Amino acid sequence: MEPGQRAEAAGGAEAGPVFTLEEVGKRNSSSEAWFVIHGRVYDVTRFLEEHPGGEEVLLEQAGSDATESFEDVGHSSDAREMLKQYYIGEIHPHDRKKEGSKNPSVTSSGQSSFWSTWLIPVFGALVLGLMYRYYMLDGRSS
Repeated sequence: MEPGQRAEAAGGAEAGPVFTLEEVGKRNSSSEAWFVIHGRVYDVTRFLEEHPGGEEVLLEQAGSDATESFEDVGHSSDAREMLKQYYIGEIHPHDRKKEGSKNPSVTSSGQSSFWSTWLIPVFGALVLGLMYRYYMLDGRSS
């Protein structure tokens, strides 16, 4: 797919242009500042001087996936609504996979971790079973 080419979204509705992370990465200066939040590309160049945290905060994230930083700050619903006016497109699906899983029970290969899937629940059930037996036996002897 060519840079900025439109893609058809699910249901036939037209989505914005599609960009690669490489394309977004080139826009990391005060003359052109783009970043990705939740798979969507935003051009915040016009907003740099207006940002309450200062333009340096935005320039630190410019040209990259800023999802984690955006969420860590805890932006208001007004800020999230304001973000819509800076939307310019979507990140290419191939690059979305590079973002990595934010779910700690899923490994980088996309498989569920053995520890979280089986071992921890089994160990927890074993401990609960032993505690139940101990307290039930202790209750009968009293």
